[in-house]
This record gives sequence, structure tokens and C-alpha cells, in this order.
Amino acid sequence: MDQNQETCVVMVPFIAQGHLNQLIHLSRLIAAYNLPVHFVCAASNTRQAKLRVHCWDPLSASNIQFHEFPIPSFSNDPPEPNATLRFPNHLMPSFTAIMHLREPFLKLISDLSTKMKRIVIVHDYLMSSIVQDYVSVPNAEVYMFQSCSAFTAFWYHWEETQTLKLDHETELMRTKIPTLEGCFSNEFIELLNSEDSCFKNISSGTLYDTSKVFEAKYLELLKHEEVTSGTTKNWAIGPFNPVTMIHHKSSGNEYVKLFDWLDKQEPNSVIYVSFGTTVTLTDEEVREIAAGLEESGHKFIWVVREADKADIFYGDGGRRVELPEGYEERVESSGVGVVLRGWAPQLEILKHPSTGGFVSHCGWNSCMEGITMGVPIATWPMHSDQPRNATLIKEVLGTGIDAREWGRRDEKVAAAMVAEAVRRLMASEEGCLVRKKAAELGVAVRQSVEEGGVMRKELDEFIDHITRQ
Repeated sequence: MDQNQETCVVMVPFIAQGHLNQLIHLSRLIAAYNLPVHFVCAASNTRQAKLRVHCWDPLSASNIQFHEFPIPSFSNDPPEPNATLRFPNHLMPSFTAIMHLREPFLKLISDLSTKMKRIVIVHDYLMSSIVQDYVSVPNAEVYMFQSCSAFTAFWYHWEETQTLKLDHETELMRTKIPTLEGCFSNEFIELLNSEDSCFKNISSGTLYDTSKVFEAKYLELLKHEEVTSGTTKNWAIGPFNPVTMIHHKSSGNEYVKLFDWLDKQEPNSVIYVSFGTTVTLTDEEVREIAAGLEESGHKFIWVVREADKADIFYGDGGRRVELPEGYEERVESSGVGVVLRGWAPQLEILKHPSTGGFVSHCGWNSCMEGITMGVPIATWPMHSDQPRNATLIKEVLGTGIDAREWGRRDEKVAAAMVAEAVRRLMASEEGCLVRKKAAELGVAVRQSVEEGGVMRKELDEFIDHITRQ
């Protein structure tokens, strides 16, 4: 095919880790169709995305080109563990700085437009203001990526419009939806509102990192919300993350030791505990979780790390999360557990047959990875879309239990609460039922990516649409 007849895809991610991760995985899926992909971001965030992506090497994909544009300097303050609001407001200076990509983005797509028949822009919802000038490029079209579940996206939109009449089942679910109180900072809400105003009338459709296997109802409901301003087209092409390991287990002595330990455990006997990249625990919470995990009587892997700073490569590592004296050595020597201090190979841990549960903050990446690998989740939401993702896991899918209810977020964490949640998930009749549902759903989702599966059909349809003659 003549170069001037080709389609290229320009990926524009938001810079929070959970957003970066999804669109770098989507880049791999689209590049597999022999389409050139241009990944547009700030230099340090592109480096972050490539460093942390699981189970494949971004440098091995010759048709993914990374564009690392400079942005203004910004403050790189550490997270505040004792903040009354869990939302990572210390990242806001970087969220503001990334908005300076508007001009270099336009220059890039203008240059590409002279070489390609069609420029397909896939942008994070939170980058709407960056891509709005695409209208000046006649052969460019834009698609919005929604980084949360279809369930969460629907309720956000419905609460704004309340025009769609809900059926009985959905009306009952509405009574279980957590409010947005405590989810976002005022500064971030201003950013959301600003991006929402830029988003109006610009999109040709919406992409979701989810699956019709378990969110068909809410994807259909979203069409009635006219989220993309007059078009009802959406594509559910998740999971974006690999469902089989694309290369061998992560290297390094710590990881070799970790998987040697996991290999020795009984199937479904280990609970994995991780609160993501934006959560900072207080010293008291760390002590109580540590005690609770020991008291539970179950084997565990616990990722103990400070929340990301805005630039993870700048300055020292910040506050070291302190565990009770001798704790790490004691649980390791007794074989009870493993404490990970660095970046954890989460997909590989969740895929391992010894992993039988996941205590999670319910960020959408973690939810999708847990769902994909068939692992039940003890939900512990902290901010943003996490409370509503937790509701999806527990109330709609039936693949999780509460570790800490969102409505009790202001109560002190107690070791007994942690131990009880672990026991419920790992050893109770309720936990067995949840695990069975999670395993069955995991099989269905993994099958959906195979030839003829519902995810593969959605992805094929999207590719056919953007490469149409």
C-alpha cells in the first residue's frame, strides 16, 4: 500500500500511572495490526510507562514510536500521609504542566497528515484540551478513551443528565452507588470540568478498557447517554493487559526469590496486598495492616511503598514506609509472607496458581488485572473512581468482598479488621463462592481475546473502522 494511503494512530495518554499503563498496553494491541502508533507524552512519563509496563517489552515493537516532548518544570512535592483527603493532590502541578503539550501535539499531527491518509487520535478523556485543535487537520479524527469501567462512567453521566429512565434492576443498583464525596480534590474537579468543556463535540466514539463479557449492560446504557455528543458508538476492547505472559518472569534477585517462594505454596493459598501508586498510608495504618496480615493465619505478599511523586525519577526515593521492628525478617524467615518494597510484577503474581486473593484499592488497572486472572478481590477503595469500581466488583460481578467499606473510610484501621477480611476471602464459605465466580469470569474474559471471542471482534471492528476506505 502506498504510504499516503496508510492510517496511523496517535496515542495521547494522561500522565497518572494508571492512565499511562492502559494506553501503552493499547498501543501494543493496535500495533499488532501492523499500524504505526505514535505515543505522545512528556519525556519522564514516557520513560515511566515503558519502565513499568508488565509482560512485554515496548522497545520490541518496531512500529510504536515514542514522542517525548518537554513540558514546563513543576514542583515535585512528596505525598502527605496524614492528609484528610486520600486523593493525590501533590500530583496536580504535573497535571497542569502536561497541558502544555497542545502546541507540539498539533505540530506532530500536522506533519503526519502530509504522509498519511488518515490520522486516528486516541486520547485520554483528561487530555481533551490537548487534542482539540485536530479540527484544523482535515484528515484527522479523534476517539476518546475512558480510563474507568463502563459501570462507573455510566453513573457519572447519568447523575449529570438523569434523562434516561432506569429499569427496575438499574434503579435498585442506583441506591448502592457511593456518592462522590471524598473522591476528588477541588483542584482536580476544576480540571475535570475544564476538560469536559473541551471534549464537547469533538469525538467520533469512545474506547473502554473493559469487556462485554461482564459490562455489556452498562456499555449499552452508555449509548443512550450520548457521551460522545451525537454518536452512540463505543468499543469495549479490554482487557488491554496481556492475558498470557509474553516474556519470561521479571528478572532480578528479588523477583527470582519471590517466584521461587510462590512456587512452593499451595494453590489459592496466598493473598496479594497492594494499594497502587497513588495511596500513602499513615504509620499507624501500616502497623495495623502488618499485624492484621500476620494474625490472619494466611500466607501473603504485601507491596509496601510510598505513593508516586509527580516525577518518579527526580530526587531521592522520599519517605521509607516503616514496618514494625523485625517484621520483614520474621515473616520471611517463617515463610509466612513476602514484603516487596519496589515495583511489583503484579500481573505475574495474580496469574500464579498460588495466588488466591487480592486486597486492592480498586484502581481500574488492578480491577481489570484481577478480573482477567480470575482472582477475587477484597476491596479497599481510597479515592477517585475506586469506590464505584468496588461496587461493580462486589454488587454486580460478585467477585469480591469488602475489606473496608467506603462509608467507613474515616474510621481508624484496626488489625482485627484486616485479619477478618483476609479470612473471609481466603477461608470462608462466602470466600469460596466469590473465588468460584472470579475464576469462571477470568476464564470467560481470557477466552474473549482469542480468535472469534467478543473482545477480538470488538478490536477487529475498531481497526476496520479506522482503516476504512
